[in-house]
Amino acid sequence: MKIGLKDVLYRISPFFILYLLLLCSCLIIKFLYSRETIYYAVNALNSSWADAIMPYITDIGEGLTVIILAAIIALFNYRNAFLLATSYAVTSIVAQVLKHIFDAPRPKLYFSHDLSHIHFVKGLQVWSVHSFPSGHSVTAFSAAVVITYLCKNKNWGIAALLVAMLVGYSRMYLSQHFFEDVIAGSVIGVIVTVLWLSWLDSKQFIHTAKWNTGLITTLKK
Repeated sequence: MKIGLKDVLYRISPFFILYLLLLCSCLIIKFLYSRETIYYAVNALNSSWADAIMPYITDIGEGLTVIILAAIIALFNYRNAFLLATSYAVTSIVAQVLKHIFDAPRPKLYFSHDLSHIHFVKGLQVWSVHSFPSGHSVTAFSAAVVITYLCKNKNWGIAALLVAMLVGYSRMYLSQHFFEDVIAGSVIGVIVTVLWLSWLDSKQFIHTAKWNTGLITTLKK
């Protein structure tokens, strides 16, 4: 079965169109305002209820979340689980390589000369290095692409995009990343995943009967 780049983009078109609009909006904001201005604007919008829920929202972008989701999907369909798990693996490797190449400071280190004006969530460990790109954003947007690609109802892709956006925002709210880290993370997550799906899902083996069943069906035999 031949799956090309155009096929993948067509299958995720509702997600991808909205994502491009979002990306353009973010790039305009980045062009108009400085790193510091954007960071302080987000940081100033803090509240006790946001402090309570943002750590949980950011956990959605953890690799463990994707692994658990892939394991659940494997109960019903090995192919779908494999596409999700490998997309996470490939995009994570790309993100980690870039993190170590750029070795950019996170907000805590970048503003280390004056942290008194910055709001931090109490009890949360805030990292200092390897800021660019945001790994959580990479994972969230990669998973959103795969979910959109696999779901018959493409409206789930819109919901997945909204969740990915919340994860990205949470990384800024929690002072773990800058705006550009999240933007770059989303781009990496989307582009690398689209390219990976167009390559992997074109392989004949993944469309065989044994790959399009799940653990539950296998155990029943």
